[in-house]
Amino acid sequence: MTQQAKEPFRFFSRLSLSELTGLKAWNLEQLLTHLKEVPGSCIFHHTHRILQQHLYLSPEPPNDFAYWVSNSLGDDSLAEALASIDIVRFSSLRALRETLIETIEKHLVTNPQARQRFATENEAFHFIKSISFVFPTSHTASNLAELADALKKTTIASIYFHMFESRLRLERGGNDFSCWVEDALGEKTLAGKLNRLDPYTCTSEALRANLVKLIEKSAAA
Repeated sequence: MTQQAKEPFRFFSRLSLSELTGLKAWNLEQLLTHLKEVPGSCIFHHTHRILQQHLYLSPEPPNDFAYWVSNSLGDDSLAEALASIDIVRFSSLRALRETLIETIEKHLVTNPQARQRFATENEAFHFIKSISFVFPTSHTASNLAELADALKKTTIASIYFHMFESRLRLERGGNDFSCWVEDALGEKTLAGKLNRLDPYTCTSEALRANLVKLIEKSAAA
């Protein structure tokens, strides 16, 4: 008999609005100062913006900080260090922020000449925050078969919300799908497999296909 959840999984989606904070940086010290004080939505925007706008890209482009450091400051070694930060291992924006700060601070200690690098007036780093508007969709699921079917029909924006945004911005640890199949259905093995999916290293449609494949295989077992 198919396991039925008492509380169905409800698919949500979101729209995002980008808003200038008015904060700018022309060198690394200014970048550091603002990194320490901007809201988490700002960190989210500059590390996930390109993923939101270009969900078909694989592998993912570098974050905005790495891009700016390379193209506006010409500091390729720091840019490489920032780009190599594995954002998938972070379960909170707070921890991601701290790693970004530590990476830049360490670079300034070992490369004091980096303090002398300045961007031109037109190449300042503009801090932007992402404002999200979350809303329910028409899709729900009470068992694994229904979850797989809904995943085939829902939008990429909805999958993005449940895989990326809820985990980082809401600090839930796992993604919404893995949390639900474990808490509502007791499917711990499947939950572990869903939680180990790396959404940053495949295209959005490949991610959808991987989710469906794992869920359908478990449902048929």
